[in-house]
Amino acid sequence: MREAIALGVPRDYGRRRGLRLVREPIRLASIGADIHGREQWLAPRAAQAWLRMQAAARDQGVSLQPVSGFRSARYQLDILVRKRERGLGIDEILAVSAAPGYSEHHSGRALDLTTPGFAALEQEFERSPAYAWLRRHARRFGFALSYPRGNRHGIAYEPWHWCWHARR
Repeated sequence: MREAIALGVPRDYGRRRGLRLVREPIRLASIGADIHGREQWLAPRAAQAWLRMQAAARDQGVSLQPVSGFRSARYQLDILVRKRERGLGIDEILAVSAAPGYSEHHSGRALDLTTPGFAALEQEFERSPAYAWLRRHARRFGFALSYPRGNRHGIAYEPWHWCWHARR
């Protein structure tokens, strides 16, 4: 976290945003390739739920494609560094990306999704049949939209970001 603070992440970031530090899973399971051909990983139970949800959507003619799954806090820091090198300010970055250590992607339970015909990681995804399908069915598989409009964490609306929550 020292490196993130050196890049301008406030020391009280988690408290201010209502976010907790996220522990990385000990084990990960492959969920196959993302839209760029890179292998993606999730925590084992989240991976099982994702694969069931993806198959159910496919059976109904909806294509759900992963853009990003697990990423480490170190990788999240690298994203922050690259954005700073491109001249983005820390507030601008933290409006769309969680600080290293606080991203749901670290948990191995979060996925960024897209579908053919829609740009990845863009709000236009909310107009897709895939998004409509997720809104109707994702909860059945344990997935929820993490960052709706006006969310309490101050993170930009991300219709593509879904996180699996274990059912008790």
